[in-house]
Amino acid sequence: MEWRDRITSDPAILVGKPVIRGTRISVELILGWLANGWSHQQLLESYPHITREDILAALAFAAEMMHDEQYIAAHKAVA
Repeated sequence: MEWRDRITSDPAILVGKPVIRGTRISVELILGWLANGWSHQQLLESYPHITREDILAALAFAAEMMHDEQYIAAHKAVA
């Protein structure tokens, strides 16, 4: 999935948050609904301006953004 064909960022749209091209539907919004248990079908019914490929592009974008990040567990210091 080449997310660059479907995801764009423009400072004039949602302060530059990544969105589905041609919409104001952010990657953050899509990921948030998926994280809350929504199915692809629920997203498509609620946001008819997007496609299944747009949802997959949002996931691919998020995966690529996390690829170079490292999760470091911070343990609470015992006093």
